Amino acid sequence: MRFDTLDARLGARVSGVDLNRITDDGFREIHDNFLRYGLLSFPAQSLSLDGQVAFSRRFGDLDIHLLTQYNHPQYPEIFVLSNIVVDGKPIGIADGGSYWHSDLAFQKNPAMATMLNAQEIPEGAGDTLFVNMYQAWDDLGAEWQERLLPMQAIHRYRAFEKKAERGTQVNLTEGQKAKTPDVVHPVVRTHPETGRKALFVHPGMTAEIVGLSAQESEDILEMLFAHCTNPRYVVPYRWKKGDVIIWDNRCTMHSATTRELPPEKRRLIYRTTIRGDVPH
Repeated sequence: MRFDTLDARLGARVSGVDLNRITDDGFREIHDNFLRYGLLSFPAQSLSLDGQVAFSRRFGDLDIHLLTQYNHPQYPEIFVLSNIVVDGKPIGIADGGSYWHSDLAFQKNPAMATMLNAQEIPEGAGDTLFVNMYQAWDDLGAEWQERLLPMQAIHRYRAFEKKAERGTQVNLTEGQKAKTPDVVHPVVRTHPETGRKALFVHPGMTAEIVGLSAQESEDILEMLFAHCTNPRYVVPYRWKKGDVIIWDNRCTMHSATTRELPPEKRRLIYRTTIRGDVPH
């Protein structure tokens, strides 16, 4: 295997591997570089759904997405991202994640990693944007770092909706609503494997800082959101059919750009999500 830097800020492109056939030694090499780079891209794969589930499980237990209506009918561990409609029914969620977030940050155990397996990709559209949250933390001044370290924040499912942002309209069942209570996470988390600190606030899910007035909380969060999403931190990933990527949600955040994708630009990506631990 070969690992070539994808961008100086984040990520590596991996060649010389077939993800349908991973040895234990091969996986250890992949995992070490996953921790090193935060995001790995495996171009030109033909990863089967069985292979995707099996490879994902090497990283840990898989989550079944809350929005079960978009899960693959034969593989409930696979969440379908697609704008394709068959017989009048969407086969997946058309613009899932078109806001800045870390996957499942609204849960007690946010996602450790996310894997996407690209089946159909529209030419010149549908980039996914990433931010290295280690770097965003490291670049804050010492005064802000000291102030933020003891803070905790409330994370809320689809918190972005209160900011009048548009997105796929999702009508949750009462059972689904019951699975999305507010949760509290540290504003700064320590990565359990690398020991490095990273900001853990996201415009799409972080609602307020615990113990502060509404105005002070909003001021600090808006400052942090603007800091993290400054173009100097944003790394675009330009998709090609057959790409498989995996990223570390504990030290990155991301946003899809599919909200305005026209129906004729077909997109189909299969997602698996590896469950993480409680942030500290």
